Amino acid sequence: MEYEIKKQLESKDNLIKLKDEQIKTLENSLSLKDEQIKILEQTLKTKDESTKTLEKAIALKDEEIKKLTSSSVDHDILKEKDEMITQLQKEIEILNEELTKADEDLENLELENEKLKQDQSSSKDVKIIDFTNIQISKSEILKKMRGILEKAIANVTIIVPSIEDLQELYLYELRSSVTMKVACLINPVISEHSELLEEFESLENISLRNFERKDRYILARDGEELLLAIIGNSVENNLVLHTKDPKHLRALNSLATEGWIQSRKI
Repeated sequence: MEYEIKKQLESKDNLIKLKDEQIKTLENSLSLKDEQIKILEQTLKTKDESTKTLEKAIALKDEEIKKLTSSSVDHDILKEKDEMITQLQKEIEILNEELTKADEDLENLELENEKLKQDQSSSKDVKIIDFTNIQISKSEILKKMRGILEKAIANVTIIVPSIEDLQELYLYELRSSVTMKVACLINPVISEHSELLEEFESLENISLRNFERKDRYILARDGEELLLAIIGNSVENNLVLHTKDPKHLRALNSLATEGWIQSRKI
């Protein structure tokens, strides 16, 4: 008789340990909640499955409690387990609410993404560009001019607002066979202008003229390529055209020629 009672108590202790392990397993599952929410798409796909798994686990606990209630197990322990299960159910509800919120956030992101795609599609349909408020900086223009100058073979015409801008074009790196006609503002009274003038005039393949309008950047290369930039009301607001089309070149090269003719010998 004593052996049977001992055996029964051991069996009940094992059941309680099993319940503790199962509850720890549930608690570990819930600790993954934050990570699930961060990866919305994966969490949303597994939401129903995770919830059902937890509900099944709770149902198993209920069954175990019902079985143990009929035995002589300590009712305080059963009450503690019931409270833990109730707490877990509350956490499941919170998880479901957070997942629902994540659903809404994802839906909003998808709507924003769709709107961006529509806006992009609409912008592609517009062939005529409005340059009124477009932002293209001086540094971007000079960088593009440097790239074009690297391909120069025979001759280039360059017009920039100031002789100081020529420093950004690395004219020393051009082939000695390339003839350069350059028009820009040159004020010999300004010491920096005077020094730069002397420096650039040391190049045998350059002709420099004074052009005071300071309203444009032009680079015509070998009759094959042209960049034209007209300075707008603000420093960054520049209308920029870049073309290699022969008909465009015939129409626009006159602007480069005009700037050179209007400039004065120094």
